[in-house]
Amino acid sequence: QAQVVESGGGLVQPGGSLRLSCVASGFTFDTLGLGWYRQAPGKERELLATMNRSGGDTYTSDSVRERFTVSRDNPKSTTYLQIKDLKPEDTGVYYCRVGLEWGQGTLVNVSS
Repeated sequence: QAQVVESGGGLVQPGGSLRLSCVASGFTFDTLGLGWYRQAPGKERELLATMNRSGGDTYTSDSVRERFTVSRDNPKSTTYLQIKDLKPEDTGVYYCRVGLEWGQGTLVNVSS
């Protein structure tokens, strides 16, 4: 059974950092592209970053490019989203997509 599970969210102060993780199971991770998305309160889900199956080609949204970094560890079937200098507007549910499979999301709350 294909499954994608995010973790690493939580309450963080402005200026802090987080590394979100997303572990895939039940399918061949290294054959699939992936993406990270965010849904802020009251807003639509937005694309943050994507990465191809080998990790050699990435896209990061202009709005977060200076602070967000996507990576993947194919032997571990895991992708990461490193976030630095967190801002209150980064608050939201962060989702991982691997191929066509979506995780349930992990909540990030940036607040002092």
